[in-house]
Amino acid sequence: MVGFLAGLVFVVIIPLPVGFQWLVRSTFWLGKSFWRSLLLVWAFYRWLTFRRFILLSLGFCALVLLFYVEEDLRGWWTWQHFKHEWEAKGERFDYASIILPPVPDNQNFALTPIVASCYENMLTKSGTRITPFKTNVVNRLWMTPGDYSNYAERPDGNLDWAKGQPTDLKAWQDFYRELASKTNQFSVPAVPQSPAADVLLALGKYDSTIEELRDASALPYSRFPLNYDTNKPFATLLMHLSSLKSCVETLRLREVAELENGQSDKALDNVKLSLRLINATRNEPFPSSHYERTRELDYVFQPIWEGLTKHEWSEPQLVVIEEELGKLDFLADSQLTMRGERNEVFAAAYYFRRVRPYHEFRQMFAPLVSYMSPGPDDLRRLEREETYKAITMCLVPSGWFYQYKLVIGKTYQQWSLQTTDPAKHLAFPEMARNGRVFLDSLSHRPWNVFARMSGSGFEGANLKLIYAQEMTDLARIACALERYRLAHGQYSDDLAELAPQYIEKIPHDIIGGQPLHYHRADDGKYLLYSIGWNEKDDGGTIGMVEGFNHLEITMGDWVWPCR
Repeated sequence: MVGFLAGLVFVVIIPLPVGFQWLVRSTFWLGKSFWRSLLLVWAFYRWLTFRRFILLSLGFCALVLLFYVEEDLRGWWTWQHFKHEWEAKGERFDYASIILPPVPDNQNFALTPIVASCYENMLTKSGTRITPFKTNVVNRLWMTPGDYSNYAERPDGNLDWAKGQPTDLKAWQDFYRELASKTNQFSVPAVPQSPAADVLLALGKYDSTIEELRDASALPYSRFPLNYDTNKPFATLLMHLSSLKSCVETLRLREVAELENGQSDKALDNVKLSLRLINATRNEPFPSSHYERTRELDYVFQPIWEGLTKHEWSEPQLVVIEEELGKLDFLADSQLTMRGERNEVFAAAYYFRRVRPYHEFRQMFAPLVSYMSPGPDDLRRLEREETYKAITMCLVPSGWFYQYKLVIGKTYQQWSLQTTDPAKHLAFPEMARNGRVFLDSLSHRPWNVFARMSGSGFEGANLKLIYAQEMTDLARIACALERYRLAHGQYSDDLAELAPQYIEKIPHDIIGGQPLHYHRADDGKYLLYSIGWNEKDDGGTIGMVEGFNHLEITMGDWVWPCR
């Protein structure tokens, strides 16, 4: 920017007197009086106007230069002070620190042929991006029946267990039978059997894939060969996430049908496989990876909950389920993903400060247009604003990027990373709220505006992981309660009766650290819940969005339902 202004002075302003003098001398044929008049004008221009103009121009350039130097030095110094302070405490802010270390190829679940099929069209097994993408690779992990929505309406079902709703296998039976009448992709009997039997027959299409996946899951490591790009951290491809979720979603339906069909041993094997798939991306530092893991966990909870409510799990099976769930630690995972997201933001800020990519800045603001569905006039206005914002981003001082990193760093160190304490198994909603208040209270300086935009997802990312951990704890207790019921004919009167025989230690409520709420009802059921994100005891009432059959985890209590 400074070089551009200096070049403007020398290239445009300084040649002006030379050009004017040439103009004067080229008009000598008009007469001496005219020439002398122009000479007087030239003299006046030379000694007064031009000199002042040059002085003003140089003064303006000097002020601009001083502004950039001051902003760059101030931003750089404040960021370096913050960075050194926290690095001395053990924090690392470089992007390279969040990249997973390599693991032996022959022990890596992610490099097995069945798993590699989900990314081999875009990435090599060494993590190099393939350009152009391959079109002849078949993704064998993709099992989502939503691909057939043009032929039949797919049954809805998400978080059904959390609302106390079992899977409607009859709806799935009808779905697959309708598909079979229009495609040859799924097998169904000529005469309908039980819903569970028909669903299992249709899902038999994936038997060989699931067994190969089960064999691959026995390997001890899982590191996907992602194209970690330290120059463009936002360009890392994460195409494997949707494929893994597709597997867990299909396994969920298979497990429910197996339980209904009296095949609890097979259902347990598939629950264990689902949990292995959830852990396949546990060490990835990306919020997207862990968000998908929480969605996959919802699928796993459905058959676990249905087996508990219908008393279809045996005592040894309940022991295995509780032990497998006990291996999950989403509070520790929240620390990993928060640091990963923070360092990714820092790396992106470094890239944008150094490169100033105009077209990528435009793409950064472009998504706002698509959400608004503007008309032709509004579209032109929004495109102009997009252009102005991109140009502004190209011209802002480098110090503003440092200031942006400073605000983001403070937000994470003071609030986001303090929202969970894995060692004490606690979560603190007020920390997340205080972080939002901190960002909202910042002045309207440019770097603060960008920090507020970036920080909008901090609380949500942590919340999903905290909710997943609490529901995991409740599921473990539910398994212990069922074991107690199998031994005594009824549920316990108090959770303290479960430890250590049926569960090693009763988890406390991670919100507030107090004992979880538990009541045994007279009808043979029980009520087990956490006070949830609002930190208020709502009597075991879950939060629902008014007018929609949608669970809202920021409202109400977090309940493990018992039908």
